Amino acid sequence: MAASAALLAGAAPASAQFYFRGPDIASPRLTGMEPGILGQAFPGATPAETRAALVWNLRAALNVAALQCQFAPTLLTLPNYNAIIKDHSGELTASYATLTKYFMRTAKTPKAGQTALDQYGTRVYSSYSAVYSQLTFCQTADDVSQQVVFAPRGQFGEVAAERLGEIRNSMTRWGEQQFPSVVRSQAAGWINYPLFGNDKCWRKGVYEPGRCIKR
Repeated sequence: MAASAALLAGAAPASAQFYFRGPDIASPRLTGMEPGILGQAFPGATPAETRAALVWNLRAALNVAALQCQFAPTLLTLPNYNAIIKDHSGELTASYATLTKYFMRTAKTPKAGQTALDQYGTRVYSSYSAVYSQLTFCQTADDVSQQVVFAPRGQFGEVAAERLGEIRNSMTRWGEQQFPSVVRSQAAGWINYPLFGNDKCWRKGVYEPGRCIKR
């Protein structure tokens, strides 16, 4: 029996931390025009602006994962995210600038554009706050973050187009697929809720948990 269990464990994919068989969350490559992918519609957006929104969505998803997925020591969402911010800072900064120009261009006034940008940032981050889907979300975000870590600089947007759909699909509540009649509950103690509604936690549209701490 022990030998059989060892064989089964050896045959399991390395990414199967939480399930004997996880859900199929595969997604085709995205264009950014798919409903619900970017958090809101971007009427009149150029291809560069759409790509920037894809980049910012993936950044937000990995940021949330870095905060919410520390309950599992084998997940590297936090160190991966820190490495990504450093290694891909140029593309992330350029994408944020492109997004800023979109909202400024489509708003009536600069103030209205800044407000729309800030609201969009809050909306995007909130859309990746996993509760019932935390296990699948964290497992997927961990895999994607590792791909981004090893992606050449300037290719963050390519990974976003290829993998953001999987992260969105992981937000659906899934369970064990090998034994579908078994319902796996999540301990409430695992779930840490970022303070997305606290304005003090935000700086230039980016959620920074360190700003939430009272000084």
